[in-house]
Amino acid sequence: MAGFMKSYDDETYAIMRIVLGLLFAVHGSSKLFGFPVPPPPDAPAFVIYVAGGLELVGGLAIAAGFMTRWAAFVCSGLMAAAYWMAHGTKALLPIQNHGELAVIYCFAFLYISAKGAGIWSVDGND
Repeated sequence: MAGFMKSYDDETYAIMRIVLGLLFAVHGSSKLFGFPVPPPPDAPAFVIYVAGGLELVGGLAIAAGFMTRWAAFVCSGLMAAAYWMAHGTKALLPIQNHGELAVIYCFAFLYISAKGAGIWSVDGND
């Protein structure tokens, strides 16, 4: 990390965890409640209810830092499955099959599950 940012390591990680969790939760609220945008009209019911529920609850848990390691691990697995179900069968590379966001969420959540909640979290600095 750049020298001038070294003293902000914990705060930067917490901001990343909170923002990623909230962004992920919005995907769930879109699927479940049609807010702020409606879900895709051809989405299967299990994607709407199962994935949407996991995205909403998991995203809020990650943002709040509540059961962070487990929530992030489950969300990482959800994104890995979503990638292979929706994108990976279309083309080899994420740039070709439009799966970059699923890959980014998958590995970001995997990192969060390994690192833990950090500061500014319900779990405390685990």
